[in-house]
Amino acid sequence: MASILSLIRQDECRSSSEYGSLAVIPTMTVFPVEPPAAVIKLAEEARSKSQKANSKSSAVQEIGRNISDYSNPIAPDMKYAHGTTTLGFVFKGGVLIAVDSRASMGSYIGSGTVKKVIEINERLLGTMAGGAADCSYWERHLATECRLYQLRNGENISVAAASKILCNIFFQYRGRGLSCGTMIGGWDQRGPQLYYIDDKGTRMKGPRFSVGSGSTYAYGVLDTHYKPDMTKEEAVELGKRAIYHATHRDAYSGGTINVYLIEEAGWTKMFSDDMNTLHYGQYAAERKAKGL
Repeated sequence: MASILSLIRQDECRSSSEYGSLAVIPTMTVFPVEPPAAVIKLAEEARSKSQKANSKSSAVQEIGRNISDYSNPIAPDMKYAHGTTTLGFVFKGGVLIAVDSRASMGSYIGSGTVKKVIEINERLLGTMAGGAADCSYWERHLATECRLYQLRNGENISVAAASKILCNIFFQYRGRGLSCGTMIGGWDQRGPQLYYIDDKGTRMKGPRFSVGSGSTYAYGVLDTHYKPDMTKEEAVELGKRAIYHATHRDAYSGGTINVYLIEEAGWTKMFSDDMNTLHYGQYAAERKAKGL
C-alpha cells in the first residue's frame, strides 16, 4: 500500500468553474511494464501460423507454373502413365505413318477411338504421343503457322522448317509440364522426310521412329523387316503389322490401327481397322501355321 501511495503525487490545479477554487486532483504515473511470458509466447505462435499460411498460399499460386519444381504436401507432383504406339518410316515411295487409337491414364482406358494423326497440310502429317491435350493443341497451332506461311510465300513450308517451329515452341515451354513426343513426316522439295520432336526440345531426323509405351515391340518388327526399297504394299503391311504386335503385347495400346501414306501428291489413309479383326482374321492363319 505504501509503494502505491508513493506513486501518487499531488498536483495543484488552478481554480475553474468546474472544480471550484483551489481544487486538488490526485494523479498516478504508470511506468512501462514488460508483458508476461505467456503473452509473448501466444504472439509468437500467431505470427508463425500467419507465416505458414502465407507460404502455402504462395505455393498454391505457383502450381500452374511448374508442378515438378513447386510440388509439396498440399500440391504433390502428379505423374500420369500415358500409353500409346506410333511409328513412322521413310522408304522410296514416301513416308508411312501408323498409329493406334487408345487413350489411357495408367490402367484406365479413356477412349478407344482417339485420332492420333494431325493433318497439318496436304503433304504434312504429325503424330500424337504423350498428353493428348498438349499434342493436339500444339500440332493444330503448327498447322495454323504452316497455313500462314503458305499464304505469305505462295508455297508449302518445308518439313524441316515445320519441325523446327514445333521444336522451338517445346523448347520455350521446357520444364513447364508439357508431355509430347511427336513425329512430323512429309514430302517437300527434298523428297520424303521424317523428324522426331519431344517436349524437351529434342529434334532428330531419321529413316524410322517409334514413340510410345509400345514402341519397344514396334521397333522389333521395324528393325527386322524394314527395307528402304520397299513397295507401297510392303510398307503398308509393315506398318500395320508393327502396330498390331505392339497393341497385342502392350496393355496401354490398342483400338483401331490407322495407316497413312505420304507421297509427292499428298497423303492418303491406306488402312483403318480394329486390331482384334487382324488378330482373329488375317493373322490367325499365320499363328496357326506356326503353332502359336
